[in-house]
Amino acid sequence: MNNQHFGSCLCGSTKYTLSGDFQSFFLCHCTRCQKGTGSAHAANLFATDSSLTWLQGESNVKIYQYPNSLHRKSFCQNCGSALPTYIKNINCVVVPAGSLDSPVPISPTAKIFVSNSASWLKNTGYVPCFDGLPT
Repeated sequence: MNNQHFGSCLCGSTKYTLSGDFQSFFLCHCTRCQKGTGSAHAANLFATDSSLTWLQGESNVKIYQYPNSLHRKSFCQNCGSALPTYIKNINCVVVPAGSLDSPVPISPTAKIFVSNSASWLKNTGYVPCFDGLPT
């Protein structure tokens, strides 16, 4: 326990550290995560009994709580980047994997709510891959 993980938002105005270990890493395909990310799924790490410390820009962090659910999203009010959020009911810090500046220490544990997967995500094996923006 007490591994240090560092992260920030896209504009760099908000920075954080998380002390603790990640127990799971879910790729969530639920419709709430699709709406919240604007993509096919969310990629969230879960850390119970961990400590989240804002190093800079805590006043930039806004929180959206979906009514009557555990779905909670923290984000930078300047650039909109997803940021960690503490969910008290389950004593857990949920960390968007893409917000980490340090390496993600575990591989995804599971894809969840796959019955809600975006239809355009299916059969993408034929889609060309590029290391950068195609010309």
